[in-house]
Amino acid sequence: MALARRDIVQIAGLISPAYLWLTAAVFLPLSAMLYFSFLSSAPFDGSAPVFSLEHYQAFLDRPLYRGLLWKSIQLGLVVTVICVLVGFPCAWVLAKMIRGRWREALFLLVILPFWTNSLVRVFSWAILLRGNGILERGLDAVLPFDVSLNLMFSYPAVVIGLVHSYLPYVILTTYLSLQALDDSLIEAARSLGARWGTILWRIILPLAAPGIIAGAVLVFVPVVGSVLEPRILGGRAAGTFYGTVIEDQFTAVFNWPLGAALSFILLAVVLACLALTAPMLRKAQT
Repeated sequence: MALARRDIVQIAGLISPAYLWLTAAVFLPLSAMLYFSFLSSAPFDGSAPVFSLEHYQAFLDRPLYRGLLWKSIQLGLVVTVICVLVGFPCAWVLAKMIRGRWREALFLLVILPFWTNSLVRVFSWAILLRGNGILERGLDAVLPFDVSLNLMFSYPAVVIGLVHSYLPYVILTTYLSLQALDDSLIEAARSLGARWGTILWRIILPLAAPGIIAGAVLVFVPVVGSVLEPRILGGRAAGTFYGTVIEDQFTAVFNWPLGAALSFILLAVVLACLALTAPMLRKAQT
């Protein structure tokens, strides 16, 4: 049925603010970044812009950048896998095993990280994980032997901080998929003699796959370019990743064209990863 002219005007009036905001907040900054990535140097001194591909070539010529990008991708995969392994059981408990006030209390614990500033969360972990910190003193008080725990400025500290920040995304998206799962399918499989492992592998995981994949994408994409957790919890040694190098180009070195070029390379890699997951997501939804 064709839409009337009045309906078209109403729809355009409803959706135009959102698209105007997307244009102003996303596409215009990206266009500016793309422009800077092709400059040989930032024209802050009023000189005429000179276009060049040297900063993209620098990524190909310097193994440091490629190594840091691969290191960041590995970090994203590690954090995503941990979030999925921890988040799926939590989502299952919320969706199928508890009701009423207990569910509300657990939901409150899940979304609690969203109520605090990210900087506060990271520094809280710094207080917990440092040597002679709260965690070490607590373990010393409980265990009969001395505990020496100093995870600050290490790779595990970065992973812990990132998992804490992004785990709620996996729990919430997986919960929505599990909540829509018909319990009669599980009961029918159990009545036919299927083991729990078979039910999990053949029924629950395929039906919950859209939520799991969506949560994994919401975790992987920001983690690959993360800056705050690696910088504070990892320090200079263990916290140097691709995102921190990009930040340094803008804030410390003031080489904006190189930072923009590295940013667009990261964007291309992330889009390629999303393109690889798109067929799996479409297959899971059918």
